Amino acid sequence: MELTFRDPAGELRLTAGFALRRVRPNAEEETQAFLASPLRSSLEQSGDLISSRVADSGSHPCVISGEFWLEHPRLDPISYPWEWTTAQWRAAAELTLRIAGHAIDAGWTLKDATPLNVVFAGPRPMLVDVLSFERRDPRSSVWLAYGQFVRTFLLPLVAAKYLSWPLRATLFDRDGYEPRQIYDALPRWRRLNPDLLDVVTLATLFERPGPKRSGLKQSSGFKKTSLTTDPALATHLLQKRISRLRGQIQNAAGRHCDSQWSRYEQSAVHYQPTDIEEKQQFVRRALARCQPKRVLDIGANTGTYSLLAADAGATVVALDSDTAALEVLWRTAAKQNKPITALVVNIARPTPAAGWRNREHFSLLDRLNGGFDLVLMLAVIHHLILREQLPLAHIADLCAGLTRRWLLLEWVPPSDPMFQEWLRGRDDLYGHLTESDLTHAFAPHFSVIERAQLGNGRVLLLLDRTSDRISERTSDRISIEDSAEQIADSPREEGITA
Repeated sequence: MELTFRDPAGELRLTAGFALRRVRPNAEEETQAFLASPLRSSLEQSGDLISSRVADSGSHPCVISGEFWLEHPRLDPISYPWEWTTAQWRAAAELTLRIAGHAIDAGWTLKDATPLNVVFAGPRPMLVDVLSFERRDPRSSVWLAYGQFVRTFLLPLVAAKYLSWPLRATLFDRDGYEPRQIYDALPRWRRLNPDLLDVVTLATLFERPGPKRSGLKQSSGFKKTSLTTDPALATHLLQKRISRLRGQIQNAAGRHCDSQWSRYEQSAVHYQPTDIEEKQQFVRRALARCQPKRVLDIGANTGTYSLLAADAGATVVALDSDTAALEVLWRTAAKQNKPITALVVNIARPTPAAGWRNREHFSLLDRLNGGFDLVLMLAVIHHLILREQLPLAHIADLCAGLTRRWLLLEWVPPSDPMFQEWLRGRDDLYGHLTESDLTHAFAPHFSVIERAQLGNGRVLLLLDRTSDRISERTSDRISIEDSAEQIADSPREEGITA
């Protein structure tokens, strides 16, 4: 699948296990120099940069003999910035600044600085575009990617903090926000806030009309200004700018918010301690029985069961629509170095395909379907029924598309306090639902293998796919990969995130 069309230096293709990057002749010399540099080696060793090696046609049929291709590991699932928490956004920004600082000291510069160049491998951000590096003029004190960094990293955080614009809205602004957008939306008294004065107010008041920026990157021959005669001074000025941006990012992303769901485990009165213990023991038994390598936790909340799955040896993708709750999980996973990728999404309204011709960014379901050995849906189905008005049969079909074999459900009966709270007078529609209705709806796809009822009336079910359905899903997965080979078009900034 060919994925890039914006980058004059190369193109990217995804295969089942790798990301293959063709480097065009005009960028070969610069890329070879970077690959041979101590900077590349140190960034790969630290885990800040995706690993690269020269690809050959013997291993990859799409590689053409005589051309220069690189092989990178494929990171799944791809995560997009509009699916990150504030803390993840900050981590990606700090990664970019850290790499930019190292590059400056090593005689290089990072010519692209956008969140679309970063993918989360578990809880850790990683730069995935090796073509973003170029050798810098040692006398220049200008970081050409400064404006892009401010628009795409800093201003979305500023807008989220001071205007409550959700980070997920950046889906519609590929090149970030302009200072004037923020300035016009701010009340007048807030425009003089010291945190906004530089990047918003003064940037707006002193902006000069000129040619509009194009979506293409600056060419390597761009005429650099602000030259000094002292390379040491130029390096010092660049590092001061990087340091200032780091402080601005920390300030803009510094606020930590709570929500109803981020405190759910402490406030959930419908679980007694014995219920919680029984539930966790059931999940542990299921994990020991299924031994999944990849787990999808839908409605992960603060991550109790994602962490159990990770402790059992699985890599985990954790989904939740509550940013504050998921941020707790991401921070925990990052602190404990657990293989958990956290995505802020609503499974009932999944992230759509987006970008040019809807081919630059894959939809959430395209990235997830058929990719997991076990799917957890603990205390989620009643949300989908009552808040999204989804029929049980449709929920079953979704689950069948996501898991290769196992599904662990928690059924919340209509008598449950949370079910009653959300029922809101719709007893005739949903008040009659039973566990039998659930198992009947899931029967075309799954068989119940184990059942346990908690003291609070909730029911835990471990379900298994039938063998014929597993074969069908495997064929569907192969079909998706094959059809993906026909898709072209995705941005250079996305690197492996296309």
